[in-house]
Amino acid sequence: MSQSPKSYRPATKLVQGGVQRTHHGETAEALFLTSGYVYDSADQAEATFNGTVDHYQYSRFANPTLSMFEQRLCLIEGAEECRTTATGMAAVNAALLSHLKAGDRVVASRALFGSCHWIVSTLLPKFGITSVFVDGHDLAQWKAALSEPTNLVLLETPSNPMLDIVDLPAVAEMAHAAGAIVVVDNVFATPLLQQPLKMGADVVVYSCTKHIDGQGRVLGGAILSNRKWVNDVLQPFIRNTGPAMSAFNAWVLLKGIETLALRVNAGCRAAADIADFLAEQKGVTRVWYPMRDDHPQAALARKQMSAGGTVVTFEVAGGKDGAFKVMNAFGLIAVSNNLGDSKSLATHPATTTHMRIGADERAKLGITEGVIRISIGLEDPEDLKDDLAQALATLG
Repeated sequence: MSQSPKSYRPATKLVQGGVQRTHHGETAEALFLTSGYVYDSADQAEATFNGTVDHYQYSRFANPTLSMFEQRLCLIEGAEECRTTATGMAAVNAALLSHLKAGDRVVASRALFGSCHWIVSTLLPKFGITSVFVDGHDLAQWKAALSEPTNLVLLETPSNPMLDIVDLPAVAEMAHAAGAIVVVDNVFATPLLQQPLKMGADVVVYSCTKHIDGQGRVLGGAILSNRKWVNDVLQPFIRNTGPAMSAFNAWVLLKGIETLALRVNAGCRAAADIADFLAEQKGVTRVWYPMRDDHPQAALARKQMSAGGTVVTFEVAGGKDGAFKVMNAFGLIAVSNNLGDSKSLATHPATTTHMRIGADERAKLGITEGVIRISIGLEDPEDLKDDLAQALATLG
């Protein structure tokens, strides 16, 4: 008897999961660049639209290449269903707006990516949805905020960019008691290092643009959950509002995800090494990395994650001037607001990804003017250390 794909180990799922070969027997997944599909008869078309026949209708709803990618993500995440979107932010937006209505209440960790923060703080209230922010690491704040009926909880762990860790099982238990579903942005951990659905989360969202592609080529997003929520709540929203991923992007992401384990494991090893290196450098006032003993939630990170991830955040002396001096001196590390790439990238969150949340909110998150976030790529770690050392030397 052949082995079930669900029993495969993660690296095998990343390569073999969801493959549906056509009658041509292609090795690589087929790329279906088609907007629509034909039917054998008008009767089949009617049956397809009323749901009594399983047949592709329109690539805004579903596409064979997307289906393969979605099935592969389900296998690695341990989810029943997945839907893909054009971008990671489209995934976050769809997950929230498909579930919420006027009069509902959302509780979110304030440590969110800038655009996610904007949706919760600015967009949702325009539709009559109440938004409440808490410090994600503070269970007392979660308990207080979830002491009244709530419809949805949104959080990311580790957070962008300060790598704050949220106690997923504890928050999920409180959220469910308040009547809320829990939506987790798992981009920094990837499905390899952390699987929120196993810790009580109801929905997981990804920017596939990051580690899943891993080579800075295409945009994409994904939403994973149980079959009932996806079919009853999410699918009608996606079907009728159209945040669809292109088949070409799905095909590129299928190729990218094959090497996810290799890239993430290498990036985690290098990031841990570089975090320790940075902590010893003059001009560096603090380093954040989940698995370091000096991280405020190191014990929780080790409990929830199998490794610390590929992102290191550190603060340099001299505020913005010091941070810019260091970043402008990089020779190998590129300045870019992306992450999860095979190339190492650095950004200054206060003036880029988190600029629009405002100085007061940045202060609450600890995002000072001297903070730099580095996404560690696949270069030799010793070359990255050399580049960091020469850049930090410009501080004097």
